Amino acid sequence: MEEVLALPLFAHLATASKEGPRDSPLWFLWEAGSIWTLGNYDGDSFPRRVEADGRCAVGIVDFDVATGRVLHVGFRGHAVLTPQEPGRVRRLLRRYLGPDESGWDSRFTGILGDESWVLLRFDPVTAVVRDQSYQLGAPQPRGTGPEVATGRPVPR
Repeated sequence: MEEVLALPLFAHLATASKEGPRDSPLWFLWEAGSIWTLGNYDGDSFPRRVEADGRCAVGIVDFDVATGRVLHVGFRGHAVLTPQEPGRVRRLLRRYLGPDESGWDSRFTGILGDESWVLLRFDPVTAVVRDQSYQLGAPQPRGTGPEVATGRPVPR
């Protein structure tokens, strides 16, 4: 679990709405036993959904089609919105953008101090960790495997 959570992957945050479930792919930081991510009240709809109902699920997958590596971490738990913590926001953004803030895309340099941006803290209650890796070249039952998921042949 820790190996996957240390990677700069996307976390898929599943929330509830009146129209049904919603999925938001987000950058994240695993720290202090929680998943931290950023949300913007002006451009994102998930902060308001979390305010209305904090029950959420998070899925993170480390997938490499070239090697057959598939590691999945799934959580169910509760999310809350918190004010920005500049140090935590910087650590989260540095995971994806690198340590040199002068080279960051302008969409991210203005986040610090902008009150429309908040931190979302997701606290897991349950966790599922699965290694679903497969061996390349191994025979697979018809109708399974990555070519079904992608609709494309898998490079061998």
